[in-house]
Amino acid sequence: MKFRYLLILVAFLIAWPQVLDAKKKKEVTLTYSKSLKAVDTEKLQLPIDKDGYITIFDGKTFNGWRGYGKDRVPSKWIIEDGCIKFNTSGDGDGGDLIFAHKFKNFELEVEWKISKGGNSGIFYLAQEVTTTDKNGNEVLNPIYISAPEYQVLDNANHPDAKLGKDNNRKSASLYDMIPAVPQNQKPFGEWNKAKIVVHNGTVVHGQNDQKVLEYHLWTPQWTEMLQESKFSEKRWPLAFQMLNNCGGDNKEGFIGFQDHGNDVWFRSIRIKILD
Repeated sequence: MKFRYLLILVAFLIAWPQVLDAKKKKEVTLTYSKSLKAVDTEKLQLPIDKDGYITIFDGKTFNGWRGYGKDRVPSKWIIEDGCIKFNTSGDGDGGDLIFAHKFKNFELEVEWKISKGGNSGIFYLAQEVTTTDKNGNEVLNPIYISAPEYQVLDNANHPDAKLGKDNNRKSASLYDMIPAVPQNQKPFGEWNKAKIVVHNGTVVHGQNDQKVLEYHLWTPQWTEMLQESKFSEKRWPLAFQMLNNCGGDNKEGFIGFQDHGNDVWFRSIRIKILD
């Protein structure tokens, strides 16, 4: 009998550290910029789930988020039923929305839903690019001048689906460059799953649990794709320069959601930081 109790005690002592570890809540601290110039920063503690993903939207607050080039969230971006929504009705200002921490190598998962005839996008490796106009005024350039775009679109009802080349403006495509194949989008009003993986220049788009494209940044093939797109050196020199060196010197950037003037919803936004 004593031997039996001894075995139970040994088993308990072996298992107890594992129980303690399971009870520990894993978290990560991210520093995010509160404004365009990134002079003002704050730290944000976020939970890490069992799969190693960080939840960057808690369904209740815009902690860590702000407008592109702004120090606040534009009023047309709201939280509704646990989702981030771009709301076209009513007054207020719009503009793109970013999570204001720069990521380098990562897996991003987002669920999105688009309105009928709607258009939006998910940007990654974005920079806040300013230039000076002829009068010496600082001008903020659009987010897509520096960031690849995962297209979010109502393929059936938005005219952009028929533009571009080989369906490269339909949902999950690398906008205006690579089409998503297979094109497995669910229709407007239904939830779609987006996945974006960036790792040492290799980028993968997924849609509804299927890989739909892969490409490689900072390669001759990447430069060639840019030259054949609306972002070519001839058509848009600054965009070509920024995208050809996507992510800047540190190869990192913001995650962003596009205001394209249509209602769109995002939820279950989580990211895994890769080595």
